[in-house]
Amino acid sequence: MSETSAENKRNSRKVRKGIVVSKSGIKSVVVQGEHRERHPVYGKIVRVFKKYHAHDEADTAKVGDAVTIMETRPLSATKRWRIVKTEEN
Repeated sequence: MSETSAENKRNSRKVRKGIVVSKSGIKSVVVQGEHRERHPVYGKIVRVFKKYHAHDEADTAKVGDAVTIMETRPLSATKRWRIVKTEEN
């Protein structure tokens, strides 16, 4: 495997945007993401929410902040994401 293909694979991590809904400890937050999908029977667009446990290395995110998170290696039993960027609200 060449070095460029290994680098591209590493940089192709999932990225999500969401709102911090809980400060669950030191350097840990819970981020609620949202996506919209069509109901399979009725056709109405419904909002689907999912919570992600994320690592906040700088410990700067507060409840209500809009953040961008990126997939990473497992950091604990539930944490699989880390905060990349914070936009304060």
